Amino acid sequence: MKTILVIDDEVDIVELVSYNLKKEGFAVDVAYDGEAALKKVRSCPYDLIVLDLMLPGIQGLELCRMIRNDSSIADTPIVMLTAKGEEVDKVLGLEIGADDYMIKPFSPRELVARVKAILRRAEHQKPAPVSEENKTGQLLKIRDISIDKEKYIVSVGKKQLKLSATEFKLLLYLCERPNKIYNREHLLDAVWGDDVFVEPRTVDVHIRRLRTKIEDDPNNPKYIKTMRGIGYFFEG
Repeated sequence: MKTILVIDDEVDIVELVSYNLKKEGFAVDVAYDGEAALKKVRSCPYDLIVLDLMLPGIQGLELCRMIRNDSSIADTPIVMLTAKGEEVDKVLGLEIGADDYMIKPFSPRELVARVKAILRRAEHQKPAPVSEENKTGQLLKIRDISIDKEKYIVSVGKKQLKLSATEFKLLLYLCERPNKIYNREHLLDAVWGDDVFVEPRTVDVHIRRLRTKIEDDPNNPKYIKTMRGIGYFFEG
């Protein structure tokens, strides 16, 4: 049974979200402030976190950042559920590490659908065991980037990078198809899957994150290039 942590200081919201998740067969734990939530996340593994931004103590954005910077829990999917609906808030939440962003008031049915989609995506992105006879072709090298598809390790030169599962999958997809240009919609289908509720802007956010990790100068990229008005490509 998948276990979900709901973090919100509004009791009514917590009860509404918990009820609908439990009805779909999920186990639910709750926290009403940032400090309590952080203790729970660090002491007990969760399959997904539903996170409000406006929390007592540690704010939601800072809590998300702390989770993403802790290697033991960094891969935990996070859905931000908040009344802050400005585009800048949404982009900031995605850039910091949220997997999805929903605005209050919200549809409980849509929230459950998004949670299920994210969990499916996380399950599909887990590295599958590779037998000894099938390990050939697990290492991809292009320019000075090395990608170990078996161990999910990416290096630029001698520097090993820390990528999320989605960042890894996006980089691998582009590196396996160098110099081919893909628009947002194509990358959404290829990397996130067509059964996942994700906005096209999410692609831009993940490209920007990748550039900050693999490029010497993210504002003047030499690996992941933009063809204005069309899409993105890896220059190989």
